[in-house]
Amino acid sequence: MPELPLVDRDRVIVVGAGPVGAVLSLALCLRGFPVTLIEAEPGPVEDQRAATVHPPTVEMLVGLGLKDAAWATGLLSPIFHYRDRVTDELVAIFDVGVLEGEVEYPFVLQWEQYKLVLAALEKAAATGLLETRFGTRLTGFTQDADRVTAQVEVGGEAAAIEAAWLVGTDGGRSAVRKLAGIDFEGFTWPERFIKIGTTYNFLDAGKGYCTRNYFSDPDEWLNLFKVKGPGEPGIWRGIFPVPPEESDELALSPEGIQQRLQKFLPKPGEYPIAYHALYKVHQRVAASFNRGRVLLAGDSAHVNNPIGGMGMNGGIHDVINLAEKLTAIRDGAAEMAVLDRYSRQRRTAQIDFVQAQSVANKKSLSERDPVKRREHLDGLRRISEDRSLHKEFLLRSSLIDSLATANAVP
Repeated sequence: MPELPLVDRDRVIVVGAGPVGAVLSLALCLRGFPVTLIEAEPGPVEDQRAATVHPPTVEMLVGLGLKDAAWATGLLSPIFHYRDRVTDELVAIFDVGVLEGEVEYPFVLQWEQYKLVLAALEKAAATGLLETRFGTRLTGFTQDADRVTAQVEVGGEAAAIEAAWLVGTDGGRSAVRKLAGIDFEGFTWPERFIKIGTTYNFLDAGKGYCTRNYFSDPDEWLNLFKVKGPGEPGIWRGIFPVPPEESDELALSPEGIQQRLQKFLPKPGEYPIAYHALYKVHQRVAASFNRGRVLLAGDSAHVNNPIGGMGMNGGIHDVINLAEKLTAIRDGAAEMAVLDRYSRQRRTAQIDFVQAQSVANKKSLSERDPVKRREHLDGLRRISEDRSLHKEFLLRSSLIDSLATANAVP
């Protein structure tokens, strides 16, 4: 087989233009890699899923030159509350600011993923190394020792793209993962989650809420947090469980949406609704994150419930790790085997930390046993009031421990 043209010997095909694909494209372009980003959608999607960016991820994004965009269109949010929805009790207050001096950015950044995508793609395009192909669907690929050839479909026409590497960042139903024959191990929660966005300002409710709130309730737990949205007054997102017996039609109906919000906080008149979405929730990790020159990152490699805001963060941690390893291979400082280490490191981060923590988060908010529930709430209060335990809790919940442990895996 003839050699790849010089311009394509380092080319990386990134499949999926969500936040993980966009950040990977930027990280690679800044390291001098030509990148072809393909996305089945006709253009960038204003996806209202992930928004929480934890301190180590903030530092990574700042390192990629995204600070100005993040600070301008995101919301710095160091405080979060745990509350008992049943009694309306404020159980615990956590402040990421207690990590000042230990982390560069001691706060959470509430930055919607679509804003991150636009900022990252704009900066990557400015390098002159990014080729973006929207409306392009991956249909297959082949690989050998030196290259990957991706088969794609554009407007009903077949085409091929050759590159040194192909990375799937194309979500939980990843075509790349399926085509590579990599198992996606785990389970699906029986209930669905509904996300409801409203421009009603819960800071005006007189309840003492902050911009990030977790409500424990054996019948209907709730996550409630604020993002900037398109501007003032911002948008508040509520994430509620939807029991298996409730139909999609009822959950998504205007009456069903209003009923959930009014049950949480009754008020005169209807809540103004900015958006809503209903989705199944999975806890799964790919059996491997690499197969030859084909790699997985983000939701293509792992999915988890959104309580604690860990999914997008873990995906960004994946691609920063991966970009460093691809650079080492290109520069002759590492062999292909370093990609096995990428898989070991990032699977460790997912299985030992993100999966375990996000499952624990969900179970703790929905605990039905009154004794266990009281023990959990009292434990949170005790942790929040002890500075040493407070720090330990934040180091784990902010994925700082996850990153350090994973990066140490040989």
